[in-house]
Amino acid sequence: MVTAAQPLAYPVSVRHLGPNWYATVMGTAVVATAGTALPPHLPGLRSALAGVWVLAFVLLLTLLGARAAHWVHHRDQARAHLLDPATAPFYGCLAMALLAVGGGALTVGRDVIGVRAAVALDAVLFSAGTALGLAAAVAVPYLMAVRHRVEPGQATPVWLLPLVAPMVSAAVGPLLVPHLPPGQPRETLLLVCFALFGLSLLATLVMLPLVFGRLITGGPLPLALTPTLFLVLGPLGQSTTAVGAFADTAPGVVPAPYSQGFGVLAVLYGVPVMGFALLWFCLATVHVLRARRHGMRFAMTWWSFTFPVGTCVTGAEALGRHTGLVAYEGPAVVLYAVLVVAWGTAAVGTVRGLLRGGLLAGPGPAPLAPRPATARTR
Repeated sequence: MVTAAQPLAYPVSVRHLGPNWYATVMGTAVVATAGTALPPHLPGLRSALAGVWVLAFVLLLTLLGARAAHWVHHRDQARAHLLDPATAPFYGCLAMALLAVGGGALTVGRDVIGVRAAVALDAVLFSAGTALGLAAAVAVPYLMAVRHRVEPGQATPVWLLPLVAPMVSAAVGPLLVPHLPPGQPRETLLLVCFALFGLSLLATLVMLPLVFGRLITGGPLPLALTPTLFLVLGPLGQSTTAVGAFADTAPGVVPAPYSQGFGVLAVLYGVPVMGFALLWFCLATVHVLRARRHGMRFAMTWWSFTFPVGTCVTGAEALGRHTGLVAYEGPAVVLYAVLVVAWGTAAVGTVRGLLRGGLLAGPGPAPLAPRPATARTR
């Protein structure tokens, strides 16, 4: 018989395990993938990055099993997550976790499992992640409109998560193009990725003004939510990475005028978008410093410092390749250093929270983004 003093059984311990936990996989995987294209090629760096990718893969398998147990043993809580406007957007993280690990398999994981296994793994994870990402991009906004009854004053960067997932597909999909038969299969996949790029970009452009308007007119976000301002960097850095990947892959896949157009797009789109990303990085940083001075403590929101910053690293690397400017190498290295420090801080805080039992304690789902408070006005 289990007494009150004994540890909780596994199904009980995952009752408050929300989809936000997939952010740990995303943040770990991007440390591996973003480091592969850095200008300084340090001895032993690639082996270390391969080890980080293995860790991300193990985390993904662990969380998939834990979340499956959550749905089996705590279906009421799982449904409550879907109906909670603060939690439902994190279902986009599941898709992005699959895609991040899959893309990492071809960039650095192949050193561990071999090229053939890496291609097979990426094909499975890309297919599943893209399908889930498209489902989240439709289902979550639908639930927000029909069931959640959210107000403009509740807008947070978390709302972007399900809309960014197709952009991650667009960025990692071109890695599979050379492994398809020449001709229409390659061109089809590349143009599908381009369509996913447009889908996510336009949806983000619709949602982002709500987030920025709420920040300007509604004041700073609650302390625990402040790190989520870094989530805005995700679509910016990932879209720049995506157009760079299109330009890398297009020659020989699509006809010459269009392949050259992708190269032009990589620069004409990427340069101004990364400029805005730098502006937002500074804005988000000063908000976080303010929140820290006001007593912001560790929460799962701190994982927002990882994956979005990593996409800016890969975006800067893409611009460095296509412009030939060494001016992009410095920011890429600096941002990667920020990413590594942020990942280490978030990982230590998460492990400490798990050991103390606070991160998975109820009531309610383990909050990466607590429900924002609203105030009545006369």
